[in-house]
Amino acid sequence: MKAAITTKAGSPEVIEIQEVAKPKVKSDWILINVKAFGLNRSELFTRRGDSPGVMFPRIQGIECVGIVEEDPSNTYAKGQQVAAIMGGMGRLFDGGYAEFILAPLEIVFPFQSKLSWDVLGAIPEMFQTVSGSLNQALEIEVGETLLIRGGTSSIGMLSCQLAKSKGLIVISTSRNPDKKQALLDNGVDHIVIDNGSVKDQVREIYPEGINKVLELIGTRTLKDSLKCIAPKGIVCMTGILGNEWTMKDFTPMGDIPSLGRLTVYMGDSKNLSKELLQEFIDEVEKGNIKLNIDTVFRFNEVANAHQYMEDNRAKGKLVVVV
Repeated sequence: MKAAITTKAGSPEVIEIQEVAKPKVKSDWILINVKAFGLNRSELFTRRGDSPGVMFPRIQGIECVGIVEEDPSNTYAKGQQVAAIMGGMGRLFDGGYAEFILAPLEIVFPFQSKLSWDVLGAIPEMFQTVSGSLNQALEIEVGETLLIRGGTSSIGMLSCQLAKSKGLIVISTSRNPDKKQALLDNGVDHIVIDNGSVKDQVREIYPEGINKVLELIGTRTLKDSLKCIAPKGIVCMTGILGNEWTMKDFTPMGDIPSLGRLTVYMGDSKNLSKELLQEFIDEVEKGNIKLNIDTVFRFNEVANAHQYMEDNRAKGKLVVVV
């Protein structure tokens, strides 16, 4: 089979299309014929060599969609549509950047859909991240205010749609004024241009502060986001769009406001169910939820797709069709 192999830690050029042996099926693992996969910024960090425990060469990819090729457990039928997500794929074992993947049974989720593979390829990780961040970490409720820090990212755009469908008021940030209309078209109630600090702008709109903050930029803006919350407000750090894993200085008794809460969402396959996935796919198919897909790449363009991601050119999800 063909696979996009990250040969060593480095720039996008270390990803090479190679011919390798198709994985051999084993008990409690499923062989999947990969049809498409989404790209994720965590894969950018893995490629650079920043993910602990990852050995190279490695076939990356923490998510994929496709059809069952072989299932020794007979849980799923040959040809059945499935998604595989997280659980160490693309890090501890070879992932979705290939024509076939051998995935543990527990990270495989069946679904039925008439959507094209490029659309389906954008869904698994994006939905798992958004649903887990909003519902499990932030525990959003009707009528609350939600600040999305990094609103024009694919996660930010989808988070807005799901939050609005749950009856929240959404404030979204962008560094680029040219992206205002895209945010408005996506349903945002208020837009704040992010120059590194948004506290004062947010407090002008809501002097008492925001109920919930979805932090997608990461450590670079986390302190400022904490200054935006109302008493008993919650900040959830889910993303690292700022490309920095750690903070140079952090004082919990000073940087976290009194009665404020700080959490993180690092979801995995356990945070997803086949029922939730199917429900979400159905809503996309009905047109009730619109996915923000920036570019669809061909399989031999994986390295180019990583460069596109590295250059921060994407205004939505990047997908590769195998």
